[in-house]
Amino acid sequence: MKHYIFMFVLTFVCINLLAVNPIKEGNIISGHVLVKGTDENIPFATVQLVGHGGGAVTNEQGQFEFQKLPAGDYMLRVQAMGYQTQEKRVTVSKAFATVVHFRMVEEAFTTDEVVVSANRNEVSRREAPVVVNVMSSKLFEAVNSTDLAKSLNFQSGLRVENNCQNCGFPQVRINGLEGAYSQILINSRPIISALSGVYGLEQIPVNMVERIEVVRGGGSALFGANAVGGTINIITKDPISNSFQVASSLSSMNGKSWEQYMGGNVSLVSKDNSYGIALYETYRNRNPYDADGDGFSELGKLNMNTFGFRAYYRPTYSSRINVEYHTTNEFRRGGNKFDLQPHESDITEQTKHIINSGGLSYDRYWNEAKRKISIYGSMQHTDRNSYYGAQKNLNAYGKTDDLTWVAGAMYVGNMDRFFFAPATFTAGFEYQNNSLHDVMAGYHRDMKQDVRIAGAFVQNEWRMHKFTTLIGARLDKHNLIKNLIVSPRINFLYKPVDHLQARLTYSTGFRAPQAYDEDLHVTAVGGEGIQIRLADGLREERSNSFSSSVDWTLPIGHWQTNLLVEGFYTDLRHVFALTDIGEDENGDMIKERRNANGARVYGVNLDAKLAHGREAQFQLGFTAQRSQYTQEVVWREEIDGVALSTKRMPRTPDYYGYFTFTSAPTKHFDFSLSGTYTGKMIVPHMAGYIKEDRMESTPQFYDLNLKLNYTFLLNHHLKLQLNGGVQNIFNSFQKDLDKGEFRDSGYFYGPTQPRTIFIGFKIMN
Repeated sequence: MKHYIFMFVLTFVCINLLAVNPIKEGNIISGHVLVKGTDENIPFATVQLVGHGGGAVTNEQGQFEFQKLPAGDYMLRVQAMGYQTQEKRVTVSKAFATVVHFRMVEEAFTTDEVVVSANRNEVSRREAPVVVNVMSSKLFEAVNSTDLAKSLNFQSGLRVENNCQNCGFPQVRINGLEGAYSQILINSRPIISALSGVYGLEQIPVNMVERIEVVRGGGSALFGANAVGGTINIITKDPISNSFQVASSLSSMNGKSWEQYMGGNVSLVSKDNSYGIALYETYRNRNPYDADGDGFSELGKLNMNTFGFRAYYRPTYSSRINVEYHTTNEFRRGGNKFDLQPHESDITEQTKHIINSGGLSYDRYWNEAKRKISIYGSMQHTDRNSYYGAQKNLNAYGKTDDLTWVAGAMYVGNMDRFFFAPATFTAGFEYQNNSLHDVMAGYHRDMKQDVRIAGAFVQNEWRMHKFTTLIGARLDKHNLIKNLIVSPRINFLYKPVDHLQARLTYSTGFRAPQAYDEDLHVTAVGGEGIQIRLADGLREERSNSFSSSVDWTLPIGHWQTNLLVEGFYTDLRHVFALTDIGEDENGDMIKERRNANGARVYGVNLDAKLAHGREAQFQLGFTAQRSQYTQEVVWREEIDGVALSTKRMPRTPDYYGYFTFTSAPTKHFDFSLSGTYTGKMIVPHMAGYIKEDRMESTPQFYDLNLKLNYTFLLNHHLKLQLNGGVQNIFNSFQKDLDKGEFRDSGYFYGPTQPRTIFIGFKIMN
């Protein structure tokens, strides 16, 4: 109940603050945004001062205004849901007010979103030299997603899986490569560490997210370590208007387990756009779910609170200071006998996380926004208490302290001509530090790991009439690697017409070695002590990624269509492998991390969109790929002279995909259908519940979801939406689960939740 009280108090206090901003005098841009061919106003459209970091939102009459602007030329960009983005260049003078009108063309889906993950600069997706796929709040609503883990399946080349029945460890695979090969960024900053990334997908609520940008393929030339399979950039919500939203839902998993969700957002912006703040808060409580009635959970208990904000202050119209802070307090537990202490149960995996993260940045523009410098710093601290144990083991308690921070600076310069064409030059440097202390006294583990990376990057992007060429590289010095690490990239964009783009890309990635590995908890559950060491002369893992794509947007009568076809090939070298090398004086097993042979991943991603206004909007994504090691890899160590090996990558289906369909047949009613497909794959199955280790071949899964919404207009400003639906309608869930205390909890695949019925409401302005 206290979460509801907090939400409503915060909402109505903030509403009373909306009118305290006086109008200031000065040079002015004033404008009006309308629907083309009519006199209909477009309220709540976003108007940006491109290159200056400033913005405004149109009022109910479609009007906006910028005050006290220095004289000069400005580029205005207007974006509104359901309309094509427009840009206009205007001149501000001391002698008169500048008036500009935008007449927007309706568009069912957006193909020219502004993205930052392609080259670290704001650029239209159509103009980006690499393919950047975008997931927005519209998708989160359609699939009834509350966290990042429930959202990423709806993107070609991406697949989210749950790898543990006990702890609920989710990971995302990009083009088949497991989670450790994907770099997750928050506002382009690499502060998600090896520890915080384990459960991080569920710990990021979607109501803090403005959009998610996905770049498949190596990205270390821009973002450094771990961008091997691809990069997922989480852009948090920026304050752009005075608004609020409160939402709540109640879900039932097969009538056996209940989950409650509550979330709220408030955004406040001054009238002259000199400052603003966006706040969010979420509460989530899930009871454990036991699918097969053996008394052991398939989905563990989860209780989580998150709170955060993002704010800005503009000392001048050519500068901006950004600050953000996020905190998460999470408890999760899986196993059995939830009413007892962990060491009194047959098996328990339990963690308590307190996570605090934040960032500060300063952006300064000059020379009519042709030059920009950014100085930034971000950090994340994780305090974790854990229990990973079985058979009433008192030794399985542990504590982990993890601190990650990054600081850097970046310069961007736009040149009218550099050698043979207009160009954008980008250069910068970063310093990253991760300090981890992992203690499990019962297993003689007291591991300290310090990772320090100093990096510098440079790139130049030439823009010609139909061609764009980008060449760049990054240089990193890692304290655990003797030699400097060089990560180059080169990208070509051919755009003969506005609605057709063809791209060729070569990119690289690297993954740095580390002694800590979350797989340590697996052996702890088995009652064994384990220590991990790094081999002498250990090299970083490297990837070389090649891709080619065609992105085509075409209107057919009243219908809009978009088709993206991308072929990809990734060559992975010096893959890390753990090898048993004996025991120490305490009898604990010692494993050494070494370089092994490589792997190759190749295939095709397909994204298709078809829309007819609000009446019908359909999106489909499909991936066909092959993932193989260059040589046979042992997945079970030798027992009685026999070792089991495979050349095919486990947990990587050859075919997988998704679809979404949304429709608004009336002004107040809309619905969405969505689903995912997971093809057959191989999964290791360890002895315990079964007699001997074996590699299993899994069935294919079809996961279908339905959501219904009805919106009431309470007054001129306030709306109430009631919603409900079913996720995984046909209960497409794993049927051959292990049972009991000695089950292989890692033998868990397929859709991440069973049939779930939900109802909810949302209040918004």
